[in-house]
Order: sequence, then C-alpha cells, then structure tokens
Amino acid sequence: MLNIVQADLSQTEHAQAYLHLMSHYALDPMGGGQDLSVFAKKNLIPMLSKRNDIFIVLIFSGNKPAALLTAIEGFSTFACKPLFNIHDLVVYQDFRGQGLTSLLFKKIEEIARLRDCCKITLEVLEGNTIAKNAYSKLGYSDYILDPEFGSAMFWTKSLA
Repeated sequence: MLNIVQADLSQTEHAQAYLHLMSHYALDPMGGGQDLSVFAKKNLIPMLSKRNDIFIVLIFSGNKPAALLTAIEGFSTFACKPLFNIHDLVVYQDFRGQGLTSLLFKKIEEIARLRDCCKITLEVLEGNTIAKNAYSKLGYSDYILDPEFGSAMFWTKSLA
C-alpha cells in the first residue's frame, strides 16, 4: 500500500526517509554518482526545516521510503505569482516503473494550485531520456519564448 504525504521533517520517519532517498539519488549516475557529503547529511534536515519555501512530497510503500519530490517556491515577475521549481525527484530503484513519478507530480501540482502558483519548472539532464519521457507525458516541455531564439538553458556557477 502506498502512502503519499507532504513531508514534515520534524517527524523522524520523514527526515530519515528523506536522507535515505537523497543519498540513493546522489549515488545514482543521474545524481552525480557520489553520496551526500558528511556535512550535507548532518545539516540538510535542519537547514530545510528553517525554510518556509520548500515543499517535500514523500511516498512510502508500507514502511519503506519509495520516492520523493523536493519543490522550492520561487516567483515569476512576468506573471506576478509564485511558482514551484522541482529541484529533486527520486524514485528508489526497487520502485521504478510503478507510476510513482505521476503520483508525486499530482501531489505537488495540487499544492501548487492551492498556493496559486502560475507554473512548475524543473531541470532534467539532456541524456536522461527516461525522465524526459516521463515529464513529457505529464505535460512538461522545454521552455521557449520565441522559437527563433531556441530553448532556455539551465546554467550554473559554483560558489564553493
């Protein structure tokens, strides 16, 4: 039996499930192939708990953590409304292919609508065809304002 919840990281079960799934994600090639640092494992839950703009959805299968989605609220200046950016999406390998991604998206879209968000954004690796196909089926696509200028690109600069 699946249990889909908006995480409350003050609950030990939710916090442990979150760290377990994030570690699983980090170790996957799509997550960089290296476990979370000792610093991240120690500080991630306390830091997330201080924020009021982070929304986490967890799925448990029985008492086993099966999937998670982390969304961070941002703001669209053009729409003058909040938006959600899906920052992490993890389905534990034992539960892949069972439609959990769709369930996570359904729940975060419900939360986004309640918060009057204008859109949900996400990043996906160019070579992650499984995720790209799943997101396309859910109605997501690359971001294009004008086809002449192509798709928006997600760039980064590390400050570490």
